[in-house]
Amino acid sequence: MSEPIAVVGAGLIGRAWSMVFARAGRSVRLHDVQPEALAGAKQAIRQSLHDLQRAGLVEEPAAILARIEIEPDLALAVAGAGYVQECGPENLEVKQEIYSRLEAATAPDTILASSTSGIAASRFTGHLAHPQRCLVAHPVNPPYLVPVVEVVPAPNTAQDAVDRTLALMSEVGQVPVLVRRELPGFVLNRLQGALLNEALRLFRDGYVSAEDLDKTVKHGLGLRWSFMGPFETIDLNAPAGVTDYARRYGPLYADVDAQRDGASPWQEETLAALEAERRSALPLEGLAERQAWRDRQLMALGAYRKLLS
Repeated sequence: MSEPIAVVGAGLIGRAWSMVFARAGRSVRLHDVQPEALAGAKQAIRQSLHDLQRAGLVEEPAAILARIEIEPDLALAVAGAGYVQECGPENLEVKQEIYSRLEAATAPDTILASSTSGIAASRFTGHLAHPQRCLVAHPVNPPYLVPVVEVVPAPNTAQDAVDRTLALMSEVGQVPVLVRRELPGFVLNRLQGALLNEALRLFRDGYVSAEDLDKTVKHGLGLRWSFMGPFETIDLNAPAGVTDYARRYGPLYADVDAQRDGASPWQEETLAALEAERRSALPLEGLAERQAWRDRQLMALGAYRKLLS
């Protein structure tokens, strides 16, 4: 796939995707229906690229930026594109409208991929004449620092579209994960949701403070999970591998799972208490600065992992 890539939506995710593709040498056309979103896009991308340069993750920010073209006209943005990354609002009706417009403006074999965090592609592409070229390519924010991408085909997505998307993601330096069948939330958010649900229950029921819960993950589980997943972790945590681990600890996990109540932990009282603890640790006015700190930490981690590879 050597054609230009179109990115539809110039918000945080759309700008990040533009950087991913341009960083890999691809020509990108960035479109948004909101003129104000396009107006500030180049400057925001320029700043992020300079941050990446300081972290040693890119060498020529100006050359990368030059490969990104701002295009206010959708038809011109997608003309001749082999792949379109849609980054519109997380709203079913809006996505259905966007895909109607994309189908009318693109060739029948142009791949139309959505950045949606949890809406199955079949729900917003079923009305199209050519839904077989549509799928989900869900990134983790920000994708230029966190490389995994969930590729989620709909039941009628053509295998060629899946294969081309997987190949493109590998080509541009991302780590594609094939989700074999559609399901709400896909894989990453379901895993994250399971951990968040249990974390909120432990906090709600008074077993641990918000600060100590975070310590448990970042100084415990997170250290291992930053370079190997949960299945490899348990495979290495017993003398004879995963079956041995299951024999030793499976009954404990099964018992813990049976003890969980069915009530949602996402209740206003719990969230208010969590908000109070978090704002005590980090006042709201310091949130943006801490977000920038997070990104610098991710850059440093990315630079270290690049050194090891």
